[in-house]
Amino acid sequence: MPRRGETAVVPIDAASGERGGQERPKSERHRSHGPGHHGRHGPHHQHRSRPPPPPPPVFRPFRRWFPFLVPLFIVANVALFVLTMYVNDCPAHARAAGAAIGGSVGESATAQGCWLAPELGRLLKMGALETSKVTKDHEGWRLITCIWLHAGVIHILANMLSLVLIGIRLEKEFGFLRIGTLYVISGVGGSLLSSLFMVSNISVGASGALFGLLGSMLSELITNWTIYENKIAALMTLVMIIVINLAVGILPHVDNFAHLGGFTSGFFLGFVLLMRPQFGYINQKNSPLGYPMGVTKQKFKIYQIILFVIALVILISGFTVGLVLLFQGFNASEHCSWCHYLSCVPTSKWSCKAPSNYCMSSQLGNQLNLTCQSTGKAATYVLSNPNNTEAIKNLCVGLCS
Repeated sequence: MPRRGETAVVPIDAASGERGGQERPKSERHRSHGPGHHGRHGPHHQHRSRPPPPPPPVFRPFRRWFPFLVPLFIVANVALFVLTMYVNDCPAHARAAGAAIGGSVGESATAQGCWLAPELGRLLKMGALETSKVTKDHEGWRLITCIWLHAGVIHILANMLSLVLIGIRLEKEFGFLRIGTLYVISGVGGSLLSSLFMVSNISVGASGALFGLLGSMLSELITNWTIYENKIAALMTLVMIIVINLAVGILPHVDNFAHLGGFTSGFFLGFVLLMRPQFGYINQKNSPLGYPMGVTKQKFKIYQIILFVIALVILISGFTVGLVLLFQGFNASEHCSWCHYLSCVPTSKWSCKAPSNYCMSSQLGNQLNLTCQSTGKAATYVLSNPNNTEAIKNLCVGLCS
């Protein structure tokens, strides 16, 4: 979107600027060229056209950066998804489903779907977010690792396309350090809010970080309001995009709390990280020596500094309180009877009840029979270690997914 101050600098032509821009006298233009000169149309006259002037340089008050960090983020996300699918080992799952005793049609469908999405048990091993593992097992690192994992091919394609459209533009404008910091902290903010409200769910995806970038675009427009043209049109367009994306979160199986947490974190981070100096300050800083500058301009306006302080206080206090509540095992959904509507609104077309990963099991030697209570799917497995409870739990999670 256009900013004020990005104007073309037109070079003064040396010839036209001679003698204050006036034409040369006739006596100089028709001066005798000496003997042997055959005139303008003579045989020895060679017409030399002047080369066209170079295009005028564009004055940019702010530095433009070469984007490399966001492409690296995309490569990292894709590489981790490929690694997750490799760990998922779809051929082995397909063979196990075909050889399973009493294996149901649903189990075969799960094996076929393995080629498009990894099992939840595999995602948990790779670092997916589960609140109980953070609070009971003290695996706080899952708040960060989950934003680099994805639950399927469509999931990662949608997120990476959004990252290309939003992230590269922001990195060009503000640089890798600011946008990288904003991306990671927003992702952690989304994970934190999700783990407080979606206690029984398993969450993965970069959506929280992406919504943080959207939120920062809104706050950047507000804090740098004076340097933009077409402010109202830009604001309405951005708000419409944000509302549409947040509205998608009310569908089932979408963790809208991660979206809301990431958006809120990114919104306040934008006031802290994306604040621009004013044009008056930049013009004085870049003015030539000896040029009268007048009254010294402030680098930032008062309202920018106020927003910076307020946002920084909210961020520090919000993350501190959220982390303390999380590690104390606080379940926010139990203290807010209507908050679950922020993540899913039930209609006649779908239900918001999350399937429970509980299985009825019976075991004879190394043979394990599992039946998922929520879906009714049943399967039989042969275990190399019948006493491995973690492996049995992962099998139940995969069966119910």
